[in-house]
Amino acid sequence: MSALGVELLINVTPSETRVALVENGVLQEVHIEREAKRGIVGNIYKGVVSRVLPGMQAAFVDIGLGKAAFLHASDIVPHTECVADVEQEHFQAGNIAELVREGQQIVVQVVKDPLGTKGARLTTDITLPSRYLVFMPGASHVGVSQRIECEEAKQRLKDFVSNYIDESGGYIVRTAAEHSSEIELEQDTAFLRRLWAKIQKRWQGDPPLSMIYEDLRLAFRVLRDYVGTGIDRIRVDSRQTFEQLDSFLEDFVPTLKGALEYYPGERPIFDLYDVETEIQRALERKVELKSGGYLIIDQTEAMTTIDINTGGFVGHRNLEETIFNTNLEATQAIARQLRLRNLGGIIIIDFIDMVQEDHQERVMQSLEAALARDNAKTKISGFSGLGLVEMTRKRTRESLEHVLCDSCPSCGGRGTVKTVETVCFEILREILRVNRAYDADMFVVYASPPVADALTGEESHSMAELEVFIGKQVKIQPEIMYGQEKFDVVMM
Repeated sequence: MSALGVELLINVTPSETRVALVENGVLQEVHIEREAKRGIVGNIYKGVVSRVLPGMQAAFVDIGLGKAAFLHASDIVPHTECVADVEQEHFQAGNIAELVREGQQIVVQVVKDPLGTKGARLTTDITLPSRYLVFMPGASHVGVSQRIECEEAKQRLKDFVSNYIDESGGYIVRTAAEHSSEIELEQDTAFLRRLWAKIQKRWQGDPPLSMIYEDLRLAFRVLRDYVGTGIDRIRVDSRQTFEQLDSFLEDFVPTLKGALEYYPGERPIFDLYDVETEIQRALERKVELKSGGYLIIDQTEAMTTIDINTGGFVGHRNLEETIFNTNLEATQAIARQLRLRNLGGIIIIDFIDMVQEDHQERVMQSLEAALARDNAKTKISGFSGLGLVEMTRKRTRESLEHVLCDSCPSCGGRGTVKTVETVCFEILREILRVNRAYDADMFVVYASPPVADALTGEESHSMAELEVFIGKQVKIQPEIMYGQEKFDVVMM
């Protein structure tokens, strides 16, 4: 690692928190959390049963939010591997009237946010996640994610984590732990035990209707998830958040405490490594390569496609050498862009066709090595008969584009808009259609300025022929608020 090392830059405002992971001066990941969109899923409350409904096999629980939350009998269960990584066991729910009573104080965790008139959905099956483990208070066993396919790895993880089972609870080993070290797992168990002890203390001392655990905010989650990953420096530009993080690290992640520092500089913290510019570039389709080649990245609902092109890179020897070097450089850029944009699901990479098999093998090896630094689980297949590489990357959160962008109001997310000429012809056909269906004295067309200009300019002859054909006047009115495809034909 160079002198720059690995840094976390944390930018905090009242409405938004952003975290940038920078490795050797180059932005690798961006995490964004907006205050208005934070839910309460994962929070733990000291609630009071306000009403029991035997007919519905459910109860309403007051957790201090003003709207009673909903607890079904099936959610009052023994501790199970009820997280996404592990197949849930099924239990026969008991009679709700035998499980809870009105006025009873009860510890519950939110599993679904309130929606409209409905209150939050609760469970008594408390689970506390860390980077590699999920802690299950009261349980006495270790479960391992079924998505870890290697039986040897499963047994290794189970054997090691079993050493930390005690009367406080059991664990689930998450998918992300497949390649974790014993030190990292030990750090996670220590973190979770300290966290559970703190929750128990609050349960004993806090009054009813209190929130006794809030699922970690972004800055805290990122620090939790980067335990043991070699972070050299953590800089935060908010004094209040710095003090909160300092206390958090003291209690739960003491190994990172020495890396934390407050950044008071007048220069915005995200300007230190040109992070703002890199975020903007990560929203573009085209990614320039230093050699002169480039990537084209298209994100769709079904999959992400990445196309590699040589561009202006001509190489020094021959075409095959140029293609190989461009593909080799592209593997590093692709791995970085997947992390930076947080692209998940199916990813299809269209490398430039290579004739030599050893070139294909070396490109695959380079891609695998570059992806090895990615915390998200990836799976790669070799080159297909069409020369494509298929891979998957586990979705951990929304992509950067989905967080920061919305569908274009003009193109509806297609990425293209109809040409001015196409819209002009649509307007001419619409006037004909309306004229046949209704009796009007004249028509007024409201359209975007470029379309209005075309109708009175290069397409004016077509408009004149139409007016002669229908025997009525058509007036063109530009509307600056209209997108290029929008128009209205109004009868007068």
